[in-house]
Parts: sequence; structure tokens; C-alpha cells
Amino acid sequence: MEMKQSIRVTDLVCFLAVFEVGSTTLFFLGAEAKRDAWIAMGIAALIGLFLLAMYLLIYRSNPQLDLYGLCRQHFGKVIGTAVNLSFVGYFAYEASRNLRDLGELTILTLLDRTPLLFIMLTAIIVVANTVRYGPKVVIWMCAGFLPIIILSYLTIYTLLVSSGLVRFELMLPVLEEGFRPVWTAAVPEIVSFPFGQTLLFLLFFPLVQKRDKIGMGVVISYTITAICLIMINQINILVLGPTQAANSTLPLLQVVQLIEIAEAFERFDVLFVFVLVLGLGTKMAAFFMGAVMGLHKITGLSYPMWTVITAACIFALAFISPNYPHHIWLGIKVVVTYVTPIFQIILPLILLLAIWIRSKWAKQRQ
Repeated sequence: MEMKQSIRVTDLVCFLAVFEVGSTTLFFLGAEAKRDAWIAMGIAALIGLFLLAMYLLIYRSNPQLDLYGLCRQHFGKVIGTAVNLSFVGYFAYEASRNLRDLGELTILTLLDRTPLLFIMLTAIIVVANTVRYGPKVVIWMCAGFLPIIILSYLTIYTLLVSSGLVRFELMLPVLEEGFRPVWTAAVPEIVSFPFGQTLLFLLFFPLVQKRDKIGMGVVISYTITAICLIMINQINILVLGPTQAANSTLPLLQVVQLIEIAEAFERFDVLFVFVLVLGLGTKMAAFFMGAVMGLHKITGLSYPMWTVITAACIFALAFISPNYPHHIWLGIKVVVTYVTPIFQIILPLILLLAIWIRSKWAKQRQ
């Protein structure tokens, strides 16, 4: 079903921006770097840009094929299918993490007496109902969300600066503890989340109609979004300070709760939670869709059928961690550090090498 769908470059660009923001603002990235978190994010964003360039290079080797098609073509039927199934598992697990984040956020901020199971069940049903229509609907939905997200974060940022909560002196001194903590914070944690997750877009590049404009549009969108994320992340330091920001469960939410204008306008945290839910839902839908597309192409079975089965698997995977602290620990200390680099760096590099070797052989035969 999804192979018949097509999108415009502008749709893809909007989708990339919303996807990158996603759940990123839920956390304080680069806590190990403390006040130099902005440098750590900048380094990670630059490495992520090189990864994005690698993904674009892989795509351009055969613009008709997505990630699953390329793996099958260059790794062969048996190895290619095994690699594709591993990517399906990775995408499904990432979707389950977003589902758990969404559930925990809802309990912490809005529905503290509602069972986590009920919240996540409702969320997965809503998202699955969207995913079953294919990539075009999800991507168009993101294009509609983007102006809302931009306006919301712009409002929050402006209110924080105008209310006098921002203290730029908290950024000094720069590199107080040297460069090592900055590098440790950036690699592999921030590279893997969120910047390396653009790997998923190898599934969506072939859907674009005017393919000659993909590279420029994607790189510009990525760069602007990365700069905005660095600014939003650093606001945690400028308001809370490095220690409090690192120890807070939801640092940006805590920052937004401090906004008070003329003792009359407050509770802007509701706006932040609304935007965060949009981002979490979108990112979950994107990874969810990536897993379903893979299963559909590997087996040839119905896309809607795999949507239901994958939804059940994602829902079950969301309960791997017994509590939220364990969920965060598992994501940062295990998955992001040891698992994610395999899918974002190692396997794409091997795929690119296989593409290069095959192209060299083809030229020699000619």
C-alpha cells in the first residue's frame, strides 16, 4: 500500500523537523558537560550531519529502493532478510520507548490517577489508526503540526527571556573542566538521540516526487532544527543552572512552570505538555510505520494486518522496564550506548561499503 504513495519535498522537510524535535525536549541532553551542553550538542549535531550525508549517499545509489530493498539487494536474500528483521525490531523498540515516555509524561503532568496501562493502550490505538493509512497521511499530519510546534516553542522562549528568568552568565566559564566531558556527553549519547535517528528516513526518501531537491531540503531542515534544539536545551542551564537541570526529571517543564506574567498569566506548562505530546506521538508513529513497512515488504502480507500485530508488540515492549527510572537508565546507559550505534552507524557503513564494491565490480565488467 505504502509504495503507491508519493509526497513532496516540503512535506518531507516538515516531517524531518517535527521528527527531530519529537521527544528531544523532554530531556536535558549533555548533562555530563554541564554548562557546556550546547557545545556537546553542537558536536553531536555535526556528526549527525555526516551520518545524514551517508544516508543520502546510500539512497542515491538506487533512489527506487528504500532501506529494506537496499539491504536485500546488496546483502542477499538470507542475510538481507535477517538484517531487515533486525531493523524492524529496532524501529519497534524505539516506538515502544516513545509510547512509554508518553504514558509517563501524562501521569506526571495531567492524569496522575489514571493507570499507565490505560493511557498507553489509548495512545497506541490512536497512533495505530493513523499508521494504517500509510506514510502519506502521517507525513501530511506532521506538516500541519509544524506551525503549531514552532509557534509554541517560540512563545515559551520569548516569555522566558522577557520575564527575566534567563541568566546568560550561567554559561560561563566555557570548557571549565576541559573538552573530555563535552566529548563524552556528545558521543555516543546525543549522536544516537536524536541526531542519528534520521536513519529512519531511508524509508521515506523514495516516496518523494522531485528527488533532485531532497538533499538540499533535508540538510537545511536538519541544520535549522538542530540549532533550535541546542537553544531549547541550553535554556535549562540558563534558568535552572547545571546541577538542578541535570537532576530534574522533566527540566524544561520545570522551567516553563516558572513563567509568570503580571501575576495573572501562568500555567504555560499546559502548552508545553501539549506540544510535547504532539512530538512524542509523531515520533512514535514514524518508528511504528518503519517497522510495519519492513514486515509488509519482508513477508508480502497485508499492511493493515501488520499494523495491528506491530501495535500489540510495541505495547508489550513498552512494559519492559518496571518503572520510569529504569526506563531512562535502560535507554541512556544500554540502548543508546551499545545498541543504537549498530543500526545508525555500523550497519549503514557496511551497506555503503557493499554498494561501493558492487559498483566497482559493475564498472570492471563493462
